[in-house]
Amino acid sequence: MIRDDEFFYGHKACGGCGGSLAVRIALKVLGERTLLTLPAGCMSAVSFNYPQMSYANNAIISAFAGTGAVMSGLKAGAEAMGLKDYHVLGIAGDGGTADIGIQALSGLIDRNDEGIYICYDNEAYMNTGIQKSGLTPFGATTTTTPAVPGSRGNIKQKKNLFEIVAAHGIAYAATASVGYIEDFAAKVARASEVKGTSFIHVLAPCPTGWGIDTSETIEVAREVVDTGLWYLAEYYDGEYHLNRRPKEFKDVGHYIRRQGRFKHLKDEDINEIIRLRDKTWDRISGFNTAR
Repeated sequence: MIRDDEFFYGHKACGGCGGSLAVRIALKVLGERTLLTLPAGCMSAVSFNYPQMSYANNAIISAFAGTGAVMSGLKAGAEAMGLKDYHVLGIAGDGGTADIGIQALSGLIDRNDEGIYICYDNEAYMNTGIQKSGLTPFGATTTTTPAVPGSRGNIKQKKNLFEIVAAHGIAYAATASVGYIEDFAAKVARASEVKGTSFIHVLAPCPTGWGIDTSETIEVAREVVDTGLWYLAEYYDGEYHLNRRPKEFKDVGHYIRRQGRFKHLKDEDINEIIRLRDKTWDRISGFNTAR
């Protein structure tokens, strides 16, 4: 399902950038006839090399809050031009999706305009200096939730964006991780066949903001799934489906302690993260097994 052609190259992303990998793979699945919109954020910043962009397909940078609305505009324009055999794709970060862009995303789903919305989640506003977003995990230090004496850093849990989107009755939604790239690519391919709006929430580590080595991106993105702190699932036909049901979870402490953003956490904080994970799995254990 993945072409040899490259549609995203020559960009300025940091070494080991999980977001740029997600964009590269999505475009290799969808191909050249993809109309892409990106809001302000990491992927628009690193792909803009004046006076060009680092895409072999048509791409436009939108307002921060406008990804979902611009997707509808691209679809309407393509229909007016009589285009055939194309995809409309929106790619936005966690802040541009779960916070600033959630209204436009909700409207896109409500209109059910055909297109694929991908949220690459690096768990903070990385492009502007590592500020907390609605998808920053519990305990992480950011410039707006700094770890100081007596503080755990961020005291909020991640928004449950996957289930927020699914609650709209969307045609197709999924979670993914760049650590399981075949799973992500397969979900992009499935989304491309949907008649209506589809959504993929892909976890994409940021070595700079997470405090990991640039060589560790894929390993860490796999480990977050294997520890149960991130689950791979789909929503379609009005039901939830799990893609992986680990018989046992890998060590959460190892995952946490290898990242600079969590270096201030104590054993009791890690135990709280495990408790929150177990609470999540108690809730999703009733999901169907995915196809």
